[in-house]
Amino acid sequence: MKSSAPPAGKQFMFEAVLEDWAEGMDYCAVAVPAEITEALGTKGPVLVMARLNDSEPFQVSLFPVGGGRHYIRIKARIRKQTSTRTGDRVRLRITVLDRSRVEIPDDLRAALAAEGAQAAFDALPPGKRNFIVRRIDEAAKAETRARRVQEGVLAAHERNDQEGSR
Repeated sequence: MKSSAPPAGKQFMFEAVLEDWAEGMDYCAVAVPAEITEALGTKGPVLVMARLNDSEPFQVSLFPVGGGRHYIRIKARIRKQTSTRTGDRVRLRITVLDRSRVEIPDDLRAALAAEGAQAAFDALPPGKRNFIVRRIDEAAKAETRARRVQEGVLAAHERNDQEGSR
């Protein structure tokens, strides 16, 4: 298996069983078929836009579990929307996203500008920037979103501090 970047825009569809991944923790995931992992060309995380059955699209990373295999986590919000439970057979459609292109929300962009941290944020690895932005976008409450924006600024400052100490 290669270790290059997965093909952005590539689409896959498959069916699998929704598994309980952490007993008592409401953490469910679905195994990605081996042929799809092989087509992705990487053993690392893969950022995708996904749909479970007829759910709204959601952004998530396929996570590696060893042995060249990936799983995709299915959050409770999506399971509730689609009335799916552990053990159900589900249909997934995924589209590989370009990790290098990160749409920065206006509130994060303003906070980074106010702190002079935009260049440091841009220097973060694409996966880290995507993770920060996704957490901000998934916040249900304004207070949570504001806190996560500040966490993004802090991550940029930490990156800047690490670069300065080298």
